[in-house]
Amino acid sequence: MSAVEATASRTGFSKRPNLQVEGLAVSRGPATLFRDVAFRVEGGEWLAIRGPNGCGKTTLLRCIAGLTRVDRGDVRWNGQPTRDDPEAFNSELLYAGHLAGIKDDLSAEENLDGALRLRGHATSIEATRSALAEVGLEKRRHLPARRLSAGQRRRIGLARLILDPAACWMLDEPITALDDAGQAMFSRLLRAHIDRGGLAVIATHHDLSPAPGREWRFA
Repeated sequence: MSAVEATASRTGFSKRPNLQVEGLAVSRGPATLFRDVAFRVEGGEWLAIRGPNGCGKTTLLRCIAGLTRVDRGDVRWNGQPTRDDPEAFNSELLYAGHLAGIKDDLSAEENLDGALRLRGHATSIEATRSALAEVGLEKRRHLPARRLSAGQRRRIGLARLILDPAACWMLDEPITALDDAGQAMFSRLLRAHIDRGGLAVIATHHDLSPAPGREWRFA
């Protein structure tokens, strides 16, 4: 069984998760980036955040993840405001920004292991190596990340999606720099996550599979 198939075969979540965004507004100085942003995503669904460069997609994801302060509005996880119990939300959140988030001096294996440990999801070396092999990095797992291409660095993130059990994925341009095979693998991972009852909010300029997904677009 491949690592992607193993991800798809995981037991579903104990209850159907849901994420609700209510009236979010953010400004920078005199400029309003966005206001009155509202949507709801439930387990088994994913939402594409669309809009032109600079419209605020990354800031919106960071606000939902609790990394950027909002002027007003609420984010609710399973009905509870995330500001009241951020740890409960963070324990079920896998956030990946538009940069790969890779440390150049560490190997692919060390980067993946470190990311999982920071999330409290340490795994076996066998599972780590299996995931890296699945994304095409088996022979490069010991190389310093600085020697990997941009697409190979992105594939470390794909391996993280295989191993991290988070219910909520929040991803910023996740297929940037990936080749066709890498994009297809991401689509399979997303489908497996949705099929087992997870949810995802993804900022992207691309048409992603599995279709159709719902869409929220900046005006």
